[in-house]
Amino acid sequence: MTLHFSDWLIIVLYFVASAAIGLAYTRKAGESLADYFVSGRSLPWWLAGTSMVATTFAADTPLAVAGLVSKYGVAGNWLWWCLAFSGILTVFFFARLWRRAGVLTDVEFAELRYGGRPAAALRGFRALYLALPINLIIMGWVTRAMVDILRVTLHIDPWKGAIFLFGLTALYSVLSGLWGVIVTDAFQFVVAMGGTIVLAVLAVKSVGGLDALVAGATAHYGSHEAAFSVIPPTDKAWLPLSTLLVFLGVQWWAAWYPGSEPGGGGYIAQRILSAKDERHGLLATLWFNIAHYALRPWPWILVGFVAVMRYPHLAHPEDGYAMVMVDVLPSPLKGLLLAAFAAAYMSTISTHLNWGSSYLVNDFYLRFIKPDAGPRAQVLASRVTTVLLMLCSLVVMGYLSSVEQGWKILIGLGAGTGLVLILRWYWWRINAWSEISAMAASFITSIALFAGHHDMSDTSSGDFAFTMCVTVAVTTVVWVAVTFLTAPESDATLDRFYRQVRPGGAGWRRVSERLGFGAESIPGGALSWVNWIAGVVAVYAAVFAVGALLTGSKLTGIIDAAVAIGAFALIQRNLRADPVLRAHVDTP
Repeated sequence: MTLHFSDWLIIVLYFVASAAIGLAYTRKAGESLADYFVSGRSLPWWLAGTSMVATTFAADTPLAVAGLVSKYGVAGNWLWWCLAFSGILTVFFFARLWRRAGVLTDVEFAELRYGGRPAAALRGFRALYLALPINLIIMGWVTRAMVDILRVTLHIDPWKGAIFLFGLTALYSVLSGLWGVIVTDAFQFVVAMGGTIVLAVLAVKSVGGLDALVAGATAHYGSHEAAFSVIPPTDKAWLPLSTLLVFLGVQWWAAWYPGSEPGGGGYIAQRILSAKDERHGLLATLWFNIAHYALRPWPWILVGFVAVMRYPHLAHPEDGYAMVMVDVLPSPLKGLLLAAFAAAYMSTISTHLNWGSSYLVNDFYLRFIKPDAGPRAQVLASRVTTVLLMLCSLVVMGYLSSVEQGWKILIGLGAGTGLVLILRWYWWRINAWSEISAMAASFITSIALFAGHHDMSDTSSGDFAFTMCVTVAVTTVVWVAVTFLTAPESDATLDRFYRQVRPGGAGWRRVSERLGFGAESIPGGALSWVNWIAGVVAVYAAVFAVGALLTGSKLTGIIDAAVAIGAFALIQRNLRADPVLRAHVDTP
């Protein structure tokens, strides 16, 4: 792809703006560890939520979605669409609890919820496990995707280009902490989303419009249903009914995955902990899930179909997205799209550098090595560990063959741990050994099963669903047995946690009554269940509505849109009726 002066001007302006925004917050981030890692707990919901969306919109996601569409049609997206169940669960059940916990990281939560050496061991191990292998795998596949984009679009060494982007991102991440990450995320999300929408419009126009796209995709897949149906025929070999049921009935609550953790966690919890109060934390997470599932995917899906029509026999379908960029964009829009992908890449990398560093510093260095470090030393350690994470990720990035492979590896490694992460909030009997045994069992079982399948990107035989089910079953048996074979947490530990978080519910009845709170309900009461169901309906109805309006029946699209609007209206009414959330609105 040949770039003109106008393209380079847009790219340069983007880099200057991103660096300037990030560096502007250097002084503010250096005031304390809380400022560096949770923005002083002062973010409004729209900024915290937009940052969540920007982080999950990496350079890999449009390519991965286009690859799934190329191989499986629209329904291929159920690999990640199914996680909306857990995302909405976090909104109405866990967001306000995370904000009440008041910890600096979700890993620190271990020593709030549990006590003694097992809690300390869990905190230290989980900090290293998430900050290093897991975080490095994520940054590796995201950088790999950016390399693929640069390889297809520019006549430069793609690794040098990716390393330049990585280095620039690391620079402002090191200096400005989460303040710089959050504000640049908002700017980068606007650039990235705007660029992908422009590409989708021009890509569809290049094949003759939406009607021509629908006709061409129908011919390629053999039927309109095979291409565009959200729920594919159950006799499809790549997605048999058993696999679809695993996605919808098991994966969303059983598997840990960054950004979609059952019970919340990771950088989602980090953004909630950064919000002004629990109302802002809840609204931030709600906005994230709406944008993540309902607003973003269809521009990527449309380009995926265009790629199928233009390049039907690609050996690597994920390359199709970047090839469409090369072939359909004029100047200066080529520069805009490259800036958009740089923005998507940089927003994700900056979060993972800051997030991983928060574990290494707060939950390992300050907890076990130098707990008496002063504020300046803490911030300095944070900046040093951010640089170290950057260097380590450069080593990892060359080892993943595809984005889809990376997604499945992480989902498999966390299979079976999700239920523990949910129940630890609502059942007093969960202890530190429950989490430790779940992590160990999931890791060992999934690795053993993966060893027999050399190509995890092939789902035609249902191997992925089989691996998921076996891992969940083994892990659940192990952690339940360990829970009842080990002693519960002490009354002092349980009392401390309950006073801090007040989770309520039948699972804490013995503790709440002992403390004099009586039989408390969960925050939000029965309306939390209503809101969860309404939220799931709203998100999926919105996804289906956009798809139907673009590629199917306009009447179906209108009906789906009405359902989504009605469900969102119900949620709004219920949230306004919540006395705790209303109190936060009334508080200056």
